[in-house]
Amino acid sequence: MAFRPSRSRLRRLRPAILVSVIILTVFLYFRSASTSVHNTQAAISDRDEEEGVVCPKSPLMKDVFVVIRTGATEAQEKLPVHFKTVLTCVPDFIVYSDMDEIVDGHQVHDVLNEVNETIKRTAPEFQLYDHLLTRGREGLDYQTMFGSGPSGALDNPGWKLDKWKFLPMVDRALQERPKAKWFVFVEPDTYLMFTNLLEYLSHFDESQPWYIGKHMYASGVLFAHGGSGFVLSRPALEKVSKRWREEKTEIEQATLKGWAGDMILGKTLSDAGVSMFWAYPHLQGDSLTALNWAVEKLERQAWCYAATTFHHMNAEEITDLWQFEQTWYRRNPAGGPPLRFRDIFNNLIRHRLRAERTAWDNMSIGREYSDEALVKLSQNDFDNLSLVEQNAHNSFEMCRATCEEQPRCIQFSFLPGKCSVSDELRLGHAADSQCLEYSNAAGKCVKEAATTGEEDDIVRSGWIMDRIPGYVYWLDEFCDKVHDVWVTK
Repeated sequence: MAFRPSRSRLRRLRPAILVSVIILTVFLYFRSASTSVHNTQAAISDRDEEEGVVCPKSPLMKDVFVVIRTGATEAQEKLPVHFKTVLTCVPDFIVYSDMDEIVDGHQVHDVLNEVNETIKRTAPEFQLYDHLLTRGREGLDYQTMFGSGPSGALDNPGWKLDKWKFLPMVDRALQERPKAKWFVFVEPDTYLMFTNLLEYLSHFDESQPWYIGKHMYASGVLFAHGGSGFVLSRPALEKVSKRWREEKTEIEQATLKGWAGDMILGKTLSDAGVSMFWAYPHLQGDSLTALNWAVEKLERQAWCYAATTFHHMNAEEITDLWQFEQTWYRRNPAGGPPLRFRDIFNNLIRHRLRAERTAWDNMSIGREYSDEALVKLSQNDFDNLSLVEQNAHNSFEMCRATCEEQPRCIQFSFLPGKCSVSDELRLGHAADSQCLEYSNAAGKCVKEAATTGEEDDIVRSGWIMDRIPGYVYWLDEFCDKVHDVWVTK
């Protein structure tokens, strides 16, 4: 007969069985949870490895020294985003400023200590430097600290002080890295496409004195625009550093009278026998916001060439372009075609264009229609306007219709009482941002009225969407004539 425990025995065993079941359940739960956590961590680790930062594989990486020139009035605002993006792929860089400090864990070096003491005592712009040395940022009037160049804050002492950094900066960079082959100089609102830059530099002989930049003229001097970034080979840096040390008094007097340090540097390089190489369009003075995507200079359509820098980039734009670059290089491994301006437009800009974007200024800088503009017309010129044009400033719809009437018009913007249309395509920016910086379009973008929260008080923009494909096709046709995406001659 099969053994059957008595009911009394079962009653005695139940507590032990229950405890065992509970222990087993808890054990299995924690084992499962542990396995789950381990698997999740493994999945995250695998994903991080798979989607980790993609950096260039160029052998030139160890030979390039990147120098960022900034100032105390902007460093804390503009530098951190670079440490999280582009500079994660730059193995050797330094930051020069007008004050020693730590920004986001990185040392920033004062580069003005070699300037003549008499000049530092007498030149008005050095009042800011004295303040920084003695008090740091305490008590600074930030109302005048932002913007640069003729279109920026005219009383910006930080910008006026900046011109004194260029010659000390290049001299100090050579002292820091005497064996580097290439020295790359950028500003904290310059976006550096490091992969493309390394590819570009590989086309040049580093044993020769190269001064590579975006051309600019001022006071009869040809020089490389600092905000667009410029590159010096070691031989060029050695020549200009020698000139700086031999003619320091003369150069400082020229700096005292001049308005831009990059101009003084260009003049000193020229005097040292180093000519500037015109690298346009690789190095750009505009941002993704302000760039006219059909821009052509020196018979070069930027659209067809590889991009290397953008200027006046804010933190959001830098992050967007960095993330796009990372995605691009994951999908297009090293050794493929370089990233061109048209690739950036088609993959990063084009999908942001709309028939209407509220609270957006697309920087339409063509013809303006407003009561103020119309009253300046002669009666004959006014009569020659279509009925739609005469009423363009009265509504968003009439502004759009005015653009549509003009065969080459690609975009428009409307603020109550003002309509602007343009044949040049730009992305623009959110309507609450300011157009303070120096660029091709600075000072010409729509200055929206102070908003009251009502939609009617906010600038609205639009693109003629059915013209975009033709615009892209037209630009692509230029590329059939471009046999090399790099300007090396």
